[in-house]
Amino acid sequence: MQLRAVTAVLTFTLAWLTVNAQEQYPKNESVDIQNYVFGLHLNDRSNEIKGEAQVTVLFKKNAVPFALDLIQKLGEFGMEVTEVLDGDSNANYSYTNNKINIIPKSSTEATQTYTIKYQGIPERGLVIDTTKFGKRSFFGDNWPNLARHWLPSVDHPYDKASVEFQITAPDHYDVVATGKKVEESNLENGYKLTIYKEPAPVATKVMTIGVTEFASRLVDNIDGIEVSAWVYPQNRLEGFGDYSVAGNVLEYFIDHLGPYSYAKLANMQAKTQWGGLENAGTIAYFENSVTGNKTVEPLIAHEIAHQWFGNSATEKSWNHVWLSEGFATYFCILYLESVYGDERRKEELAIDKQQIFDYYRKNPAPIVDLSIKDPMKVLSTNTYQKGGWVLNMLRHKLEDGIFWEGIRNYYATYQNSNVLTDDFRHVMEKVSGEDLESFFEQWLFVKGHPQIKWNWDHSNGKVNLKVQQLQDHHVFEFPLEIGIVKDGRMTIKTIKIDQRNQNIVIESKDRPDSIVFDPNEWTLFEDMKY
Repeated sequence: MQLRAVTAVLTFTLAWLTVNAQEQYPKNESVDIQNYVFGLHLNDRSNEIKGEAQVTVLFKKNAVPFALDLIQKLGEFGMEVTEVLDGDSNANYSYTNNKINIIPKSSTEATQTYTIKYQGIPERGLVIDTTKFGKRSFFGDNWPNLARHWLPSVDHPYDKASVEFQITAPDHYDVVATGKKVEESNLENGYKLTIYKEPAPVATKVMTIGVTEFASRLVDNIDGIEVSAWVYPQNRLEGFGDYSVAGNVLEYFIDHLGPYSYAKLANMQAKTQWGGLENAGTIAYFENSVTGNKTVEPLIAHEIAHQWFGNSATEKSWNHVWLSEGFATYFCILYLESVYGDERRKEELAIDKQQIFDYYRKNPAPIVDLSIKDPMKVLSTNTYQKGGWVLNMLRHKLEDGIFWEGIRNYYATYQNSNVLTDDFRHVMEKVSGEDLESFFEQWLFVKGHPQIKWNWDHSNGKVNLKVQQLQDHHVFEFPLEIGIVKDGRMTIKTIKIDQRNQNIVIESKDRPDSIVFDPNEWTLFEDMKY
């Protein structure tokens, strides 16, 4: 996902933290949702929707009571449940505190299917509105936990499931949704049924539908994956042009990360609260992303990177959302580096670095911040830009070959699954053969960054550096590249910073014209020059 405020075109010991990470949502590890079928009836007379959801549940041991999230009707908004079936018979259920609590009748069948019939007006999650051109529209906008406003579900990313959307709507609408289109049929009385089916497991946060008047075009086909653009007819040519770069981005990530998980890649102009929302295989971009100037490439790269990180390899706890947003931020930069060169990487990281420093002065917290209880508050400069910077430093620490091997191994291990920060660390340690615990702890679980004051002089064929860490809560340990500039040429030396105050001597026969700290943007520190 991309926040509107984040670029316009454009988450102790680790073992202890993994066990004790905050989690407000009551996980039921005895139950695993296998599949959702959401039948939805939309109309033009009102904003009320009618739904029939079939939920297939796997009980890992014995059948136990479980709950589905669905916001109850209170005043104008919310849902009324009219019937719940356990197989073909009435279910033993209650509907209280925005949860449908079901007690299975059979305790012997490992897999059972339940049907929930309901209706109401969703306040959030399904955005029923008009487009910027005044056309009625319906857009799923579930992130982080808004699916419960219109879809009975386990509305948390720890329990992913395959999904099918069966959308009945007036026949003048075009319909796109998570999955591949398997049916489009005209019905009586001016309605049309459109069915999309996604076999890969998907978290509710990235399930979506888009229903309005669209212009659509197949813009590419990468390894059998259809890449399409869905834009408002008034933006037809500009939108097709702007979104066509998605094929290049998809190809880069398939080549560098591994197989794409979903049935298609649709890129959709939409009503969304976000700059972009990485819905699985059906990405939503804010309405004004279409300009005809092809400036949306970084945003597209960020959202497509999410298809691997956040959608397929999904954080199991909201506090570890940097595994989604930090990864998307950095892998967008890696894509841009591949197209425009290393100077673009350095430019993007320099911008992000300043935002990290500015944010820290007002919000001194670590990336994995266990004090946050509300998933709507986990997104920040920490989880985006600082998370991306951690990956940049890890890449430099391990070097390119090991870094990419580790990333591909990580994705292969957790594709279509769930992950915590410790899981990522273990994979990178296995591939690199290095102990990375202190690296992960200081950059992800300790607040802040090194604030360095330094100066230098030259005497007797030596550069004498005085380096001081000013932050008082932690002494960071990290390698730092020093650029020694003489007659327009730079020689780079790497020193180790591991003390609050250090005197460092570097051999240099001639007096340098200047000294540059971290000329290649590999280390996150704030330069507080004397």
